[in-house]
Amino acid sequence: MNFTQTSQAAVGLLVIAGVRFYRDGLAGVLAKLPDVRAVGTAADGAEGLAELRRAEPDIVLLDMALPDAARIAGAVLRVAPGTAVLALGVAETEVLACAEAGIAGYVARDGSLGDLVAAVRAAARGEAVCSPRISASLMRRVAALSHGGTSSRPPGRLTRREREIVDLIAQGLINREIAARLGIELCTVKNHVHNILHKLGVTRRSDVAAFARAAV
Repeated sequence: MNFTQTSQAAVGLLVIAGVRFYRDGLAGVLAKLPDVRAVGTAADGAEGLAELRRAEPDIVLLDMALPDAARIAGAVLRVAPGTAVLALGVAETEVLACAEAGIAGYVARDGSLGDLVAAVRAAARGEAVCSPRISASLMRRVAALSHGGTSSRPPGRLTRREREIVDLIAQGLINREIAARLGIELCTVKNHVHNILHKLGVTRRSDVAAFARAAV
């Protein structure tokens, strides 16, 4: 797998995970990336906060298998508000709790190393990115909460980036081509497409293209 990156400034990372070979393995892989300056590790929240104060990493990678992962995330953000926290091994049922804790991004339990690297680089750019499936789950949970009241809201308006992607879908471009055209990660395009489908209340790309033609 090619992890080459040339345009991203070097970042410092901290991996907090209870299983030693897991955190050491992740640290070993991530330390080889050209846009990573250092990778620290910690076994639990106490070690993590100590390392956070010592090394001042830009991004914390938090294993959600830890029993107090949500509390650790909250503590990290209180100690270092400018630090991005990425949740590793997220189940759909945990998404809302992670969002409420201020998590900047997510890697699902079946995510690949490529997904992890993309999430790290997105967090370094200040983007909140998660897999399309996790993103869809989060939107469903938020929608369910909003519908629990006496009224419901119409779908949100498309952002400028989403309108750009709608136009490119209408031109027949696939996600990988859209990512290359806009200079963004493929997973980011997938997230945008899922958001677009949700906002428009459709399930197919052809429906998005039809919307774009009708809006002209």
